[in-house]
Amino acid sequence: MQALVVRPGEPGAAVREMPDPLPEPDQVLLRPLEVGVCGTDREIADGLFGIAPPGEERLILGHEVLARVVRDAHGFARDELVCATVRRSCGHCAPCAAGAPDACATGDYSEHGITRLHGFAAEQAVVGAEHLVRVPAALGRLGVLAEPASICARALRHVTTIGERQPWRPARALVLGAGAIGMLTTYFLRLDDRDVWAAALDPPGSEKAELVAACGARYVAAAESSPAALAAEVGGFDIVIVAAGNAQLSLDAVGLLRRSGVACLLGIDGRDQTISLPGTVLALDAVIENRVVFGSVNANIVDWHAAVERLTAARERWPDALERFVGLRAGLDEYAAAFDFGGVKATLTL
Repeated sequence: MQALVVRPGEPGAAVREMPDPLPEPDQVLLRPLEVGVCGTDREIADGLFGIAPPGEERLILGHEVLARVVRDAHGFARDELVCATVRRSCGHCAPCAAGAPDACATGDYSEHGITRLHGFAAEQAVVGAEHLVRVPAALGRLGVLAEPASICARALRHVTTIGERQPWRPARALVLGAGAIGMLTTYFLRLDDRDVWAAALDPPGSEKAELVAACGARYVAAAESSPAALAAEVGGFDIVIVAAGNAQLSLDAVGLLRRSGVACLLGIDGRDQTISLPGTVLALDAVIENRVVFGSVNANIVDWHAAVERLTAARERWPDALERFVGLRAGLDEYAAAFDFGGVKATLTL
């Protein structure tokens, strides 16, 4: 079969012939239809990280998948649309034993297309039945957004859990970043009828600005207003989601909250740098106003089911806008164009 592969640690990706996967007794054979591309794929292709399966030199890329079931198996019917969770248990920690590899306590987990498990950018793939989530026909090809949507669903689930540790009625939310994670979070917050602002680097009138406005949120161009100025103007935010890879922006989030506000950090910035924050923001304002900042990564199976439900609801409410989220669909051999795409989401079609 044809697959998009890398040699982890070496820059460069390529389409190569790989052995057809053989399903184990508890696995379902899939035919991927679309595979989403994100920053993680680009970084692995640049040789920055990634681990091949044991005993192998190459890793098949792709962890965001929409697929069809090849043949009836384990309660799934032939041609059913499904998506597949990414992370697998380390096998020796309490969270993983409880079915929560998203909270793995050891870091020894495996992830499709990233660490020790082949991904889905291939003509066939196999996945354990318990890791599959059905995609309703009404959602169709937009089911490829389930993986980033699951990250958003987990983040908002944890925001709510933390916020409701005490009486809490969140009204205003700020999302920093307008990639797939930021855009989906913006739409999910609007589904709950929050007043939402979304800030990003793109200028007013851009595609991303239009998509933010399409769901009733307000777009803020970073060149025109800083997050701090916006927070001062509106009186702070109950919810802040940082979906941009900028460590200083992540630290600044604590100062954007109002009383009892909760900020979730989703963006990753691995640069060696020093960042700063006025001491009174952290050791005075955050304390006396019960503010919380936390990080979130990956997603639980419950978040995948919630993501599919929320995507379906968003598509019903804003059908034209949701269709525009996938701005480029490229063939497997056109992966370079997908990697270079600067819109909300590019996918590889198989």
